[in-house]
Amino acid sequence: LELAREARRGSGESGEGTRQRGRSASTAMAMRMASRRAAGAVAARTEGSALRGARAFSAAGELKMQKKPEKIKHFKIYRYDPEQGGKPTMMDYPVNLNECGPMVLDALIKIKNEQDSTLTFRRSCREGICGSCAMNIDGGNTLACLAHIDDKPTTTIYPLPHMHIVKDLVPDMNNFYDQYKSIKPWLQRKEASKDGKETLQSKADRAKLDGMYECILCACCSTACPSYWWNTEKYLGPAVLQQAFRWIDDSRDQFTEERLDQLDDTFKLFRCHTIMNCSKTCPKHLNPGKAIAKIKNRVLARH
Repeated sequence: LELAREARRGSGESGEGTRQRGRSASTAMAMRMASRRAAGAVAARTEGSALRGARAFSAAGELKMQKKPEKIKHFKIYRYDPEQGGKPTMMDYPVNLNECGPMVLDALIKIKNEQDSTLTFRRSCREGICGSCAMNIDGGNTLACLAHIDDKPTTTIYPLPHMHIVKDLVPDMNNFYDQYKSIKPWLQRKEASKDGKETLQSKADRAKLDGMYECILCACCSTACPSYWWNTEKYLGPAVLQQAFRWIDDSRDQFTEERLDQLDDTFKLFRCHTIMNCSKTCPKHLNPGKAIAKIKNRVLARH
């Protein structure tokens, strides 16, 4: 009887163990299936993201491959080489503005680099400070680096007018610089500072120089002046006269009377007829005509 009871207890315990092992196996299988479903969902999302990325990349590539339609503008440029002889000519250069900078100087550089390396012009700072690229663009004297390319189909470019030409757009500036040198454009004093330090001036005296010291000697104003065209060798011109007054009106300079004596001349100063082309064309927005009028007043007040 005892043996029978022990056999029944063993049989019961064995059944319970079997049931527990079955439940454990079912739980493990459910966890494996859930893990597989999660892994499948992640893989699907990853594949979808990769597909979307590939489509976007493909679309971007197609956009890059589609070039903008050409925007052609023609530049008619004065060409002349005295060493080669012959007469001056105008040459036409088409430029795609979609591949060019916004300024006329950008177009000139592009033409020289890509179409005609013999094209000659001056340039330096590209910031409207040096005055090197002064030329006549569409009938007005200005700096090529400050002149925006407009929407007109053609732009005409000449060198500064009424100047001897070295080549193409390069004028001979020797006479202009000789005239500038003649006014002695530096501070002149009859006596040195007593304490050996710099010569000071008040804020009010310093403010008088505003609108004159900014001149960059590009000669746009002088070559726009009919009086300078007619009397280039004798009339000093707007740029040089404005610089002369810059030193006349400087409170630190002690040669004011000598400077006025030098300018008291029928041609040097009084060939100015107040046409005011100089003030209109100045690319730095200065007013040489006003400075010349002040010199005239100072000179006449001495008589």
